[in-house]
Amino acid sequence: MASGKQQSPNPAPPAPDLERLASNTAKLVEEMGKATAAALKPVEEGRPPASSEELSDLVKTLGQVVERWAMDPHRVVLAQASLTKGFMELWTNSMKRMQGEEAQAVAEPDAGDRRFRDPEWSENPIFDFIKQAYLITSRWAEDVVKSADGVDAHTKHKAEFYVRQILSALAPTNFVATNPELLRETVSQNGENLVRGMKMLAEDIEAGKGKLKLRQTTSGNFAVGVNMATTPGKVVFRNDLIELIQYAPTTDTVFKRPLLIVPPWINKFYILDLNPEKSFIRWAVAQGLTVFTISWVNPDERQAKKSFEDYMREGIFAALDAVEKATGEKHVTAIGYCVGGTLLSVALAYMAATGDDRIDSATLFTTQVDFTHAGDLAVFVDEGQIKSLEDRMYAQGYLEGSSMASAFNMLRPNDLIWPYMINVYLKGQEPFPFDLLYWNSDSTRMPAANHSFYLRNCYLENNLAKGKIDIGGVRLDLGKVTIPIYNLAAREDHIAPARSVFKGSKEFGGDVTFVVAGSGHIAGVVNPADKPKYQYWTNGKVEGTLEHWLAHATENPGTWWPHWLSWIEAQAPERVKARKPGGRRLKPLCDAPGEYVKVRA
Repeated sequence: MASGKQQSPNPAPPAPDLERLASNTAKLVEEMGKATAAALKPVEEGRPPASSEELSDLVKTLGQVVERWAMDPHRVVLAQASLTKGFMELWTNSMKRMQGEEAQAVAEPDAGDRRFRDPEWSENPIFDFIKQAYLITSRWAEDVVKSADGVDAHTKHKAEFYVRQILSALAPTNFVATNPELLRETVSQNGENLVRGMKMLAEDIEAGKGKLKLRQTTSGNFAVGVNMATTPGKVVFRNDLIELIQYAPTTDTVFKRPLLIVPPWINKFYILDLNPEKSFIRWAVAQGLTVFTISWVNPDERQAKKSFEDYMREGIFAALDAVEKATGEKHVTAIGYCVGGTLLSVALAYMAATGDDRIDSATLFTTQVDFTHAGDLAVFVDEGQIKSLEDRMYAQGYLEGSSMASAFNMLRPNDLIWPYMINVYLKGQEPFPFDLLYWNSDSTRMPAANHSFYLRNCYLENNLAKGKIDIGGVRLDLGKVTIPIYNLAAREDHIAPARSVFKGSKEFGGDVTFVVAGSGHIAGVVNPADKPKYQYWTNGKVEGTLEHWLAHATENPGTWWPHWLSWIEAQAPERVKARKPGGRRLKPLCDAPGEYVKVRA
């Protein structure tokens, strides 16, 4: 939107109470000292902060871009001239606005950019100047990195990612002095907002053991097994890696073929059972499916040497044995979510190679098996970074769950980081209780051996797609997996990009039903049948590019859940009498959701 004549300014905020402001300033300094002490504690204890390694990689990466630009002085001059031209236009137009003349904006936020929604960013010439100056500089910096010649693709990808992080952090919306809304808030509250925010900052750095544990939600009254993960069932099997939950039937008859869910081990399974209204698990039970789900242990140093193969054998294969004992059925259909889907795909390739036919069909939720187009998470994966991560993991036996949470947040910093920094630490507002963000903060650790194998063989070397992974002496080939597969991608997924999931669909040797859900990695999957928020797209075979597939796809209203159920029913429609958890051969160990899921990292 163009900047027009200067509009009537907002009413001036009341003058601050100088005595209260002085008192709050003293309190702010005190809380700032506590935050600083919490941040320095790891150094005092001889534990170097992990961020130092990340900063080193950032400097090294951007240094390579600067070095390439320095080799061509003529292009440097042109780039500087381009930036100068933008600022000259901005200065000229700002002067016109100051004099009450019409002036077209030089730069405006993108349509989806919510940072500059406050009216003063457009109505006040000073803040409008600050906003446009930031946008001009940001777009110039991004163009400089994109147009750097002679930089390898991975380094350029990292540089673009790091520049986005820096630009997001330096936005004028993140500072009291340059954010009109924060200025009004601070003056009207005499700085009490900053005192509250600094107090919460100190608490969150302390909770993160020297590293900020970003406060995105409050726990509210959330409790796993009380008002989250409440679908009735029993834990019918347990070993060092998993608890297997079988859910109680709610129909008189059920499909003969059971369903086994393999969730990711980097998050807890109850994303599929947040509450009765959003629960995929509860809905699946209500459709007449005998549902089992794996609940992974939250590992510590005792599981340090648990490998990817162990997760397959003690996870999926142990669960299959237990399902057969509980139901008498040898053959199942399985679901794998995210990295759980990658593990399931590895298991399917292994089973195909060894003649194990216990899984009749498989569903993959936002799963990558070909990591060619892995998206921004690939920024964190190269030999140097993996080696550094391995050193940290093997020192304690596992990777802290906060590391993965931080990486996921960095994929969308303007949605998942800076709004909370502003609202919590500058406005001093406690965030609202939100079940999805509570689940997101309930992180899990990752065993060193397993996570190292996953990063190297999937993200770094893409060995699963290349047919180069060896498990237990068996070379894996996804082309030998000929069972029917329902492969769900999410159109706005930043973790398992739809383009990546689409390419991976071509690796399997059988019939693949590829479906694209609206929204992202979580909301695209958790889209309840009773209150769907997003649509989904269907088409024929997985051929050509994703863009071509989408261009000729059918857009369907509502959730994909019933479409998936029809796919399940078409393969195995036979029904039997409903089964009690455990059946006759397995004695239930405890009520769902079990004990492993309650262990906090």
